[in-house]
Amino acid sequence: MVTPESIRSSLASGLPCEHVEVRGDGTHFEALIVSTAFAGLSRVRQHQLVYAALGERMREEIHALSMHTLTPEQWAERGGG
Repeated sequence: MVTPESIRSSLASGLPCEHVEVRGDGTHFEALIVSTAFAGLSRVRQHQLVYAALGERMREEIHALSMHTLTPEQWAERGGG
């Protein structure tokens, strides 16, 4: 079974993340990912990096993932950190 923690772990090992939060019910998930890798990239390219970090899990295990991608600076501006 897919858990928020297993998704968080996959993201953290596949992408340099300063902060990762994942919530979900086993089918639908929402993630907040903060990474320096997102700097200067379009939202589409940021999401592609997340999909790449999750690899086959996106096709085989995770049916719905809503994500918010931020750089550390954007996250700090929003009160994170």
